[in-house]
Amino acid sequence: MPQNITKGAKALVAEANARVVTIPTGEALGLVGSEDHVIVDLRDVRELKRTGKIPGAFSCPRGMLEFWIDPQSPYHKEVFNQDKTYVFYCASAWRSALATLAAQEMGLAPVAHIEGGFTAWEKAGGPVETVD
Repeated sequence: MPQNITKGAKALVAEANARVVTIPTGEALGLVGSEDHVIVDLRDVRELKRTGKIPGAFSCPRGMLEFWIDPQSPYHKEVFNQDKTYVFYCASAWRSALATLAAQEMGLAPVAHIEGGFTAWEKAGGPVETVD
């Protein structure tokens, strides 16, 4: 019997966007090098190698985010234990919307994501760091 999916990915992303802070790309450009922000790239390593990343961004594959945030997890990363604003991004701001909501629900604060993701970042002429 086929599955009866009652809510699609677009609806989930729309619901997440209604509940999280979205930073316009132009504003996000000014966050590179900020001591008060941690920019988190949620894309997988193949995407990073293919297109690069925002300079100084911390790479966290989307599938590991909750485990790396949780201080009780054996996979916890100290980067998520700072008094800073966490700014997530992916390619098009779909994964980052869902990730921002998950992080917010876990208690990580403040959190936001970049409108339009890395695609919008590149179109705005944002700096890009190569990844080997």
